[in-house]
Amino acid sequence: MNQGRIWTVVKPTVGLPLLLGSVAVIVILVHFAVLTHTTWVAKFMNGKTAMIEASVASV
Repeated sequence: MNQGRIWTVVKPTVGLPLLLGSVAVIVILVHFAVLTHTTWVAKFMNGKTAMIEASVASV
């Protein structure tokens, strides 16, 4: 592991929760952005696939 010396600067008990917490925040932000900036994802999540298929077929 070429980044193994980072743990001599940052304790794993501090660094790992910060790393995993930042990844979780980024994931939540990306999912929120997809849900708010698209029209079909919310419909798909609610089970309205027939309307989505019809709108895709008409294009």
